[in-house]
Amino acid sequence: MLTTQQKAIITATVPLLETGGEALTTHFYKIMLGEYPEVRPLFNQAHQTSGEQPRALANGVLMYARNIDRLEALGDLAGQIVNKHVALQVQPEHYPIVGTCLLRAIREVLGAEIATDEVIAAWAAAYQQLADILIGAEKAAYDANAQAPGGWRGARDFKVVRREVESDEITSFYLAPVDGQPVVDFQPGQYIGLRLQVNGQEVRRNYSLSAAPNGKTYRISVKRENGGVVSNHLHDHVQEGATVELFPPAGAFTLTQSDRPLVLISGGVGITPTLAMLEAALKTSRPVHFIHCARTRGVHAFRRTIDALAHKHPQLQRFYCYEEAPADKADAPHAVGRIDAEKLAQWLPGDKRSVEAYFLGPKPFMQQVKRALSTIGVPDQQARYEFFGPASALE
Repeated sequence: MLTTQQKAIITATVPLLETGGEALTTHFYKIMLGEYPEVRPLFNQAHQTSGEQPRALANGVLMYARNIDRLEALGDLAGQIVNKHVALQVQPEHYPIVGTCLLRAIREVLGAEIATDEVIAAWAAAYQQLADILIGAEKAAYDANAQAPGGWRGARDFKVVRREVESDEITSFYLAPVDGQPVVDFQPGQYIGLRLQVNGQEVRRNYSLSAAPNGKTYRISVKRENGGVVSNHLHDHVQEGATVELFPPAGAFTLTQSDRPLVLISGGVGITPTLAMLEAALKTSRPVHFIHCARTRGVHAFRRTIDALAHKHPQLQRFYCYEEAPADKADAPHAVGRIDAEKLAQWLPGDKRSVEAYFLGPKPFMQQVKRALSTIGVPDQQARYEFFGPASALE
């Protein structure tokens, strides 16, 4: 339990975190990933190189410090962390490593004059408080996954029973358990953890589940990323018949039951979780507006699937926006250019305040969608989004 004095010390460090938090977290990752190889598989090195992971951690540490006396103000942050950890199978034994490296980084970046023994002790207590919260929540999630029908704990072997090319960049992998037993259902919008050996190194990644649950198989749809270690390995080397290890589904970006008109907006591979959401929504009478943005027709995955669903379900309206107009008029989108408030105003229902919108894609795309939804009158609390990589601010 943090003392009043320790809380005051944490609060006093907020200005330092506001100006130097990213330098601190960058140094933290340098220490941890350099000296503790056992935790490397839990991290995507591309996010380290881009700075996304240090920025995300810096923001999380800052939010925690700002709200050290009222943790309920953190909102969904703890839940997001827990879900990411569960998907990658973070374990209690990993927390002391993180704590050791964090305290060392604080001392080395801030210096002994600022990071006194008293300050380090306060941060050690604060970290332990957060670790205890996360460990408890993660244990509950692991237990629930293991006890659910078709559920399991840890890694489970799955076989690739089918591969399907969806676009110039995206390929789907259909995965069935090697043991032939059922698989746990999931909520539309959730993702699965994948463990692979690539060039002799263990790697772990999360991929959205891109088809509705059926109790027998899972589907992930993976974009080949330029320089992506795992995505390129999957595209080039994981063929039908190959075996991979999966962790149980996780994720809080899920479709809620509602009678409100549903708006699903995706950019690029951001389409993947919206597919499972769409399938679930079409089992109800809920109006659905499905909007997808792509650079070109060639990289637009699942267009024929969505078109077929629209012909079958009158409640579904779909709209496509390409940055470049295709040469074949048969592949023409509904608009050319970037998504904006004017397009969304035309494509969404008349009463913008009545809709629930879910959106996902590259960060600049999501920033534009968030601004556009706000501009046309969609309440912020009815506009939900998630990041494929480390969470960050869209403002």
